[in-house]
This record gives sequence, C-alpha cells and structure tokens, in this order.
Amino acid sequence: MIKIKTPVDLKELEKLSAGDQILISGEIFTGRDAALPQLISSIKKGEKLLELSGSIIMHTAVSDAGIAPTTSNKEEIEGSIGELSRQGVRIHIGKGSLGKETIKELKETGAIFAVTPPAAALLSSKVTSKKAVAFQEEGIEAIHRLKVEEIPAIVAIAHGKSIY
Repeated sequence: MIKIKTPVDLKELEKLSAGDQILISGEIFTGRDAALPQLISSIKKGEKLLELSGSIIMHTAVSDAGIAPTTSNKEEIEGSIGELSRQGVRIHIGKGSLGKETIKELKETGAIFAVTPPAAALLSSKVTSKKAVAFQEEGIEAIHRLKVEEIPAIVAIAHGKSIY
C-alpha cells in the first residue's frame, strides 16, 4: 500500500499507476450531486470558497450513518472533475468508470481518480473529524472537510490509463 498525505504533490502522483493500492491520510473534501455544480459556479464567478491546491475530493454525502462513495459518472459529478482538477484537486475518489473526455482532463492536469470499497462502516471508521465548509443548506450533501486516517483506495485512472 502506498501512503498518500494531503496536500498532495503532483510528483507523488507521477509514481502511481492504475491498479495501485493507496492509503489516504489528512484533510479531504466531500461533494456530490447537489454541491459540486455550485462549487463550479462559484469558481467561475471568481469566488474562492475552498483552498483546492493539492486537495482530494471524495464523492460522498456525510451523515451520522457514515460515508460511502457515490457513482462518479453522474453528470453533476463527472462534469465537475476537469475544472476541479484545473483548480488543484489532485485526487477524486468515488466509484464507477468515467468517460474518455474526463480521463483526458485527468491526464492533462496530472490528477487521478481512485475508487474505494463501498463499505460505509470501514470508511467511516477512518474519519477523525468532520465539518461542513460550504453549501450547508444542502445538509448531508454540503461540502465537508474531513480529517481521515488511511482511507484505502485503488487508483482507477492515472496518466490516461483506466482499470475499466
């Protein structure tokens, strides 16, 4: 298992290949269908709600029941990946395959896509703190900042190569 800590440096990602197993620690953001399009809209307006340089975003909601990845190829989520990568997001975590255009955008920005096991109990046990940081009106789908210790993931897309 390759250990990754936030903030993530692009040089770390250059060493990864599709299929590698990683453990992620540090602060990560969450976002999904409701919040990610709003985040993109705020970026286009020139608003800086979050420091995205070297960050990780997990496609999940946050509730007392825990966290688990949602399908990343939903239009509202996959449509945000390219722009968020250009803004400095280095790793996108979710589940499912992504389209060719998104794979190309990940390659161009040096960002990667990783998948986690859809096991809420396991993933939730890795969260040491959580705080809603943007779009709180979206409830569990607000963007949260999580502090995590060793979330397991598999690199699904890196450098234009996909495990799908």
